[in-house]
Amino acid sequence: MESGSGGAAPSSGSTAPATTLQAEGSSPPPPPPSRYESQKCRDWNTFLQYLQNHKPPLTLARCSGAHVIEFLKYLDQFGKTKVHITGCPYFGHPNPPAPCACPLKQAWGSLDALIGRLRAAYEENRGRPESNPFGAKAVRIYLREVREGQAKARGIPYQKKKRKRSTVTVSAVSTSGAVSTSGAVSADGDSTIGVGPASSPSLTSTTSMTNVTKTTV
Repeated sequence: MESGSGGAAPSSGSTAPATTLQAEGSSPPPPPPSRYESQKCRDWNTFLQYLQNHKPPLTLARCSGAHVIEFLKYLDQFGKTKVHITGCPYFGHPNPPAPCACPLKQAWGSLDALIGRLRAAYEENRGRPESNPFGAKAVRIYLREVREGQAKARGIPYQKKKRKRSTVTVSAVSTSGAVSTSGAVSADGDSTIGVGPASSPSLTSTTSMTNVTKTTV
């Protein structure tokens, strides 16, 4: 006898809950910002706060290279690098044997990296490259003076990284062994070419073999 119940039994192929579908269809969360991007954001916010606290207050549009230099000098009070003054007995001493009263300042490397991040942040915030105050000539001159002054005061000379020189040696030998040619080409574009003595007066051969070896010095 058939049952009089009008209820329908649940189907085995029922639809999955909406929460499961949303979880499957949602995109993965974006990766966290890199350490460089986080630091750049903090530096940019610090500079904007400095402009607001400036007397009189400054807007980003009116900011110039001179204001950037003022900002760098303002940061010296938070520096941790001992920079000896001219009258200090440890001036030019890389490892002073005792403490002194010379001020602490921001190291040149920290300021140089800071300017690089702020220069990028300025253009990322719709600033025009040609009016970027962080790329002003006065800022570059100031950084160079800081680098040279700290090198003398701390007795730590600044040394540029030497560029590797690569040499390419080319030798060509004909089938008759008539001519031997070798050449060296440096990474700077200078080249020297020498022709060795011929083992045979005949230069009629048209088939040659070239061996090229590249060494890095």
